[in-house]
Amino acid sequence: MHCNRLFRLTVLFLILAPALQAQEEVEGSVIQTLTPSKLIGKGQWDLKWFNNLYTQNKSTFSEGTEPRETFFTSTLEGFTGMDTKRRWNLGLILEFRSNVVANRNALDVFAFDGERGTARSGFTSIAPAVKFVPFNNVGNFSIQSAFFFPLVDNETEEGVFLDQNGYLWQNRLFYDHTFPGNHFQLFTELNTELNFGPQANSFANDSLRLTPGLFFSYFPSASFTVLALVQHSQLININNNFSQDFTAVGGGAKYQLTKELNLELLYTQFVRGTNTGLGKTFNLGLRAVF
Repeated sequence: MHCNRLFRLTVLFLILAPALQAQEEVEGSVIQTLTPSKLIGKGQWDLKWFNNLYTQNKSTFSEGTEPRETFFTSTLEGFTGMDTKRRWNLGLILEFRSNVVANRNALDVFAFDGERGTARSGFTSIAPAVKFVPFNNVGNFSIQSAFFFPLVDNETEEGVFLDQNGYLWQNRLFYDHTFPGNHFQLFTELNTELNFGPQANSFANDSLRLTPGLFFSYFPSASFTVLALVQHSQLININNNFSQDFTAVGGGAKYQLTKELNLELLYTQFVRGTNTGLGKTFNLGLRAVF
C-alpha cells in the first residue's frame, strides 16, 4: 500500500515537474552536461546521496506470493577533481543498509528498530574510488574503479541478511551521447563487480557480476528530463555453486533545483530472472556539484 502511494507520488512529480521550472532556462545544467561519463575539474566537488528501496513478495524460488522482504540501501559518494584537464577524480563511497523480512511493512526499513529475527541495519561497506578518462580525445567515456571493504561480520543473523561480508572490486564504464538539438541523450553503463574474500560462507564470493544498463533521456528543457531504462545483471560463479540473473525495466526523472543541486527519481520493476526476487525499486537521489 505504501509503495503504491510512493509510486503515485513519483508519477505526479513527472507530470508536474515541467510546470515548476523557473522563467529562465538553465543553460547547460548539470543533469544535461555533467552525466556520470563526465569528470569534474580541479578543485571542484561532486557529492551524491542515492537511496534505493527494493521490496518483493514474489521470487523465482516459488509460485505465488511470499512474505514480504524489503532492502534499503543508502549510498553517499564524494569525488573531487585532481587536474584541470578533467581526467582524474578521487573519491570515497560509504554504504548504509536497512533490511526487514517476515512480511513486515516495506517502510519499516526506516524504523531501524533491529527487531530480532525481522530487521537489521548499519553501515556495511566503505570504498576508496578513482574515476578517470582513459582516452584524451574521448571525453564522454570514463571508468570508475572502487574497492569495497566490508564492515559487517555476519551476512545473516537470525535469518536476516544484511550485506555480503567479502571484498568487492567494482569497475563501472560510462558512455553518453547527446543527439543534435540537445533534447535527446543516450547513456550506457557496464558495471563489473568481482567478489572475493576469506569468508567461504559468503553467497557471492568467488563470483563476477556483470550489469549492463541503457538509459534514454528526453529533455523538454535544460533543467528537466524524463528517462526510460533497462538493466540486466548476471552473476557468474567462479569457484562457488551459486549463479543468478535478472532483468529490470523502469523510468524516472531528474530536475535541476538550483545551479548546484539536482533531484533524481527512479522506479524499476524486475520482469524476469533466475535465483532472484521479482520485486520493484523506488529510488531517490540528490546530487550537488560545486
